[in-house]
Amino acid sequence: MSSTDTPTRHAIVPCGSCGKLNRVQMQATSGAPVCGTCRRALTVDAPITLTDATFDTVMAKSTVPVLVDFYADWCGPCKAMAPVFADFARRQKGRVLVAKVNTDENPGVSMRFGIRSIPTLTLMHGGREVSRQVGAVPMAALERMVEGVG
Repeated sequence: MSSTDTPTRHAIVPCGSCGKLNRVQMQATSGAPVCGTCRRALTVDAPITLTDATFDTVMAKSTVPVLVDFYADWCGPCKAMAPVFADFARRQKGRVLVAKVNTDENPGVSMRFGIRSIPTLTLMHGGREVSRQVGAVPMAALERMVEGVG
């Protein structure tokens, strides 16, 4: 199979500056992608922030797996998990989109997914949930979640 036969792997990434959603080719991650609207750098090597308004679009239109951390700012285990999750995002750059949803600020998507404990990690692929892990976990558990997906 030639490189022209390889399907494009992309993700929908919200701009941290202007909020616009951008389609980012995940194979081309050597340079920093920029927002098509404000021209600021887009995040693909750190957790992105999703909201009730952006969640469904990002899930439906991303062809790479998306690992989502449902968390709250006041949650001790969530705070302990944050650096591990950020390191995971750096390690998985170009392969997995890593996202966070604040359950206090985004009750719609949190309720829809039945989030009862935090942190809850969900792996989404093809617009649906394929795996779930509740509680703070080590890097190895995150890596196991994404093995063989995408």
